[in-house]
Amino acid sequence: MDRLDALTLFARIVETRSFTRAANGLNIPRATATHAIQQLETRLGIRLLERTTRQVRPTLDGQAFYERCVHVLSDLEAAEASLRPAAASPRGLLRVDMPSVHASHIVLPRIDDFRRRYPGIELALGSGERLVDLVSEGVDCVIRTGSPGDSSLIARWLAAIPQVICASPDYLAHAGLPQQPDDLVNHHAVKFFSAGKAIDDTFSFVIDGKVQEFPVGGWMSVNDAGNYAVSALRGCGLIQVPHYHVEVDLREGRLIEVLSEWPSPDMTVSALYPHRRHLSPRVRVFVDWVSEIYAEKFGMRER
Repeated sequence: MDRLDALTLFARIVETRSFTRAANGLNIPRATATHAIQQLETRLGIRLLERTTRQVRPTLDGQAFYERCVHVLSDLEAAEASLRPAAASPRGLLRVDMPSVHASHIVLPRIDDFRRRYPGIELALGSGERLVDLVSEGVDCVIRTGSPGDSSLIARWLAAIPQVICASPDYLAHAGLPQQPDDLVNHHAVKFFSAGKAIDDTFSFVIDGKVQEFPVGGWMSVNDAGNYAVSALRGCGLIQVPHYHVEVDLREGRLIEVLSEWPSPDMTVSALYPHRRHLSPRVRVFVDWVSEIYAEKFGMRER
């Protein structure tokens, strides 16, 4: 294994915390990976990795060496990409993940345009509310809502999406209209939760320029954005949801907006990808394209 291949392998082991996952991702035998790292450590005269029965992690020297490797490999990829025809017409597999509602309402209705522009890209699109681990699962790019929480990823802002609070006519006929945010504690709301996070039992409002949260009552929680809207349609309670998701139901009267004089904060959306992917032609063209899609649908609202 040459030096650049060894650097790529080492970086992948640090990112996945596993010799096996790194070897599988590079399509080499695990024994080859182990031997290559031993040779690298011998050549450098330092121990790069600490190995336990459960995990592999870099030593202090190994972490410093990894950070240098990332820059070297990124510079090499950029240099090659600038000379290859693939820079203008990228090819290969691109793995992306996004919330299911964003896939069905925003991205997939325009996916034929992406295919026309980049026929050489094979797209593997995952959708759902689960927060994937990009590095260990080999995902190139994700679309996520809310403030990016992983500082190890590069984030590109896509949109600020208006939200509304609404409920079905039947629910409001029975429970009455809330007149102010404090009334929510006496109403039923459909609550939302996602993997690894507690159930969200608050609604947010922008008051005097600041976001404030108010507790909500309710008996039902869901972890899927599609089911969130369906629950409101069936009279289970109030929901706070991006306007685009329920605009048809609002227009046709199946849902009714409430507390409109108390503005909800916009929902921010970003594309995130690992540092080592930031110069990949496939990732670059996808993020540029999806940025256009969100800008066309939601406009360039204030970040």
